Amino acid sequence: MARRLFAGAWLRKPYYGQVRFPYMRMKYFFFSWLGVFIGSWVIYVQYSSYTELCRGHDCKKIIMYLGAWGNLQGVIKCQMEEAVHLDLRTELEPRRETILFDKPTKGTTVQKFKEMVYGLFKAKLGEQGNLPELVNLILSVADGNKDGRVSLPEAKSAWALLQLNEFLLMVILQDKEHTPKLLGFCGDLYVMEKVEYTSLFGISLPWIIEFFIPSGFRRNMNQWFTPSWPRKAKIAIGLLEFVEDIFHGPYGNFLMCDTSAKNLGYNDKYDLKMVDMRKIVPEMNVKELIKDRHCESDQDCVYGSDCSTVCDQSTMKCTTEIIQPNLAKVCQLLKDYLLRGAPLEIHEELEKQLYLCIALKVSANQMEMEHSLILNNLKTLLWKKISHTNDS
Repeated sequence: MARRLFAGAWLRKPYYGQVRFPYMRMKYFFFSWLGVFIGSWVIYVQYSSYTELCRGHDCKKIIMYLGAWGNLQGVIKCQMEEAVHLDLRTELEPRRETILFDKPTKGTTVQKFKEMVYGLFKAKLGEQGNLPELVNLILSVADGNKDGRVSLPEAKSAWALLQLNEFLLMVILQDKEHTPKLLGFCGDLYVMEKVEYTSLFGISLPWIIEFFIPSGFRRNMNQWFTPSWPRKAKIAIGLLEFVEDIFHGPYGNFLMCDTSAKNLGYNDKYDLKMVDMRKIVPEMNVKELIKDRHCESDQDCVYGSDCSTVCDQSTMKCTTEIIQPNLAKVCQLLKDYLLRGAPLEIHEELEKQLYLCIALKVSANQMEMEHSLILNNLKTLLWKKISHTNDS
């Protein structure tokens, strides 16, 4: 029975059969879209992994494309083949204008190579008493076939690689736990140890989906896909140790000029491993690249994404005064990572130490002492909390 409502309006009992079809359509549409989304994501992950595989025949094609270097030699170990030994002296027609050493005679190749490497390091790292030691280390790495001598092809391959900051850092830190091992090289192509997890946190999504996700929500979403807190603490300790390794080490100070999660990874034991070190640059290099650049503010004096110096407003030129040390940038990255899920008994102290760390400035008085103190406090705080667990 219908009831009268207001002026002549009638309230009728709804007929639910009329809305069933649109509801079912929406239901099927939603699950179809969800299936397409999941399928696309799986294909994307599989394809991106496939394209990054190291295959011997592809390595050889790349090296042959780089034939302009002349004679190249080296050993590259690949995932798909046991080892690919590349001696391309008979396969490449060297270009005379790119020959590194002019008509070397017996005994002159190594000496000239040493002189060139010494000059390169002096320009990159500055005058240091231990540069000859570093040159000898490079010579041992350049000897790819381990026959006790550096041939002309080996010298050319090593010279090509020494132009790359990542390779230099891998050689300098080859005995350190958090640097991927160098497995092989030829020309300016090199192969590093595989790292199981290639981002500190987050999940990889296709760019079309990234486009529609708000940045604030994406930051929160990244923190959902992380290991348990004790494992995060162990990874963080590894990152702090890496900062220690490159801060005023035996061959000078190196600056991290792209401190982002995608450049950091970890293995199945949750030991930190650097994934990409191409933007870790000698401090002297950064200063030379930025010095005297025209600027209106400090934002104009940036190398990479976060290595910045002070803009001198009187001359409108960039100075060589670095603003933030590596440790401050690393603590900024670790803040949300470590505070989310941190045990209540250390949460307050951990937050305090992280904010003190983020506030560090290179220009501060006694910066090195504060740097060491904060770094040790953070490591001790984290280690005490996980030392009794299996994750340690």
